[in-house]
Amino acid sequence: MDAPLKVLIADDHPLMLHAIRRALEASEDIEVVGEARSGEEALALVERRNPNLVLLDLHMPGLDGLECIAELKRSWPDVKTVVLSASDDRATIDSALVAGASAYILKSVSPMDIPSVLRQASAGAVYHVPSTPRPRCDDHAAACGPELTPRETTILMAVAGGLTTKAISQDLWLSEHTVKFHLTNIYRKLGVSNRSAAVRYAFENDLGPSGALAGAHA
Repeated sequence: MDAPLKVLIADDHPLMLHAIRRALEASEDIEVVGEARSGEEALALVERRNPNLVLLDLHMPGLDGLECIAELKRSWPDVKTVVLSASDDRATIDSALVAGASAYILKSVSPMDIPSVLRQASAGAVYHVPSTPRPRCDDHAAACGPELTPRETTILMAVAGGLTTKAISQDLWLSEHTVKFHLTNIYRKLGVSNRSAAVRYAFENDLGPSGALAGAHA
C-alpha cells in the first residue's frame, strides 16, 4: 500500500477545522498531520510535520494567506497548497493560483469531494473554480446551462485533467461502473456524445484544470 497523503489544515474557525478533519480522516489514504489557526502557525508546523499538502483558508489572523502560499512555495517547493475559501471572487482566485496554490475550492463544496481534489492536486493537477455560480434555471429562461451535481462536476474536472475512468474510480473510491454511470449522466446533461466533447465544454465553461500534468494518469 502506498504511503498516505499527509495533510496539514490551516483555518481559524474551529468548526471548519473539525469538519475538514472528519472528511479527510474518512479516507484511508489521507493522514491529517496537524492543524493551524494562522499563517505563521501553519509555516511552523510545516517545518515540524513535513506534510505533502497544506489545505488552508486565505483569511486568517496574522500572515496573509497569499503571503503564506508564496512562502510555502519558496521554502518548501515540493509541498502542494490547496485553498479552501468562502470567496469566489475571480481576482482572489487568480491571485492564489499565481502565488503558487495547486487548487482553489469553495467552502460550499461537499466535504465528500475534498479528498478527491487533494489527491488530484497532489498528483500535479491545478484546478480553479468558476468565479460566479451557475445561474438558476426557471420556466422562462431561454438558455440555461446543465445542473451538474457536485459529484458530476468533480468527475468532469477529472476528465478534463486527463484522468482515465480507472484513475477517477481510484481517486474517488468508486467502482468503474459507477464512474461510467456518472459520465453517462454528464454527457446527457451537456448534450454531448463523447469524452472529447465533454472536455471541450469543461474548458469553455471554466470547469477544467489550468496546467494539468499531461499523461499523469494515462
